Amino acid sequence: MQMCKSPATKLRAQGFTLMELMVAMAIIAILSAIAYPSYTSMLVNNRRLEAQGALMGFVTAMERYRADNSTYVSAAVGTVYPAQAPIDSGDKFYDLSITSQAGSSYILRATPINNTSQEDDGYLEITSTGIKRWDKDNSGSTNSSENTWDD
Repeated sequence: MQMCKSPATKLRAQGFTLMELMVAMAIIAILSAIAYPSYTSMLVNNRRLEAQGALMGFVTAMERYRADNSTYVSAAVGTVYPAQAPIDSGDKFYDLSITSQAGSSYILRATPINNTSQEDDGYLEITSTGIKRWDKDNSGSTNSSENTWDD
């Protein structure tokens, strides 16, 4: 003789209880709350690294310009080097500029574009003598502790 299973047992075998679903959702929410800030921080750091690479490429372009023209004076962003970074990506996060230039010196800057994830990250600079600056606190100027691109 075969025993019949009750309707409650049959339903239990077909799905999850509300409590099980809520526990699973709580675990997912906790993991997301931990992972998302780390992910966005990693994106900001990687985009800053791309801007640093663009500035180094800009330095190379400026040196090439000086070798051809014996001066930096007439070098212009957009003709010597692209005006935004990253160079090989559709989404741009930094504007590249020459903030100071003379016959034998220059200062190049990568400024975060407003309304992007980088806008609060502060500008990056490099001089013709190789001094690197990062306005880490986004104050609009750099101090002696910000004379590096390191975190």
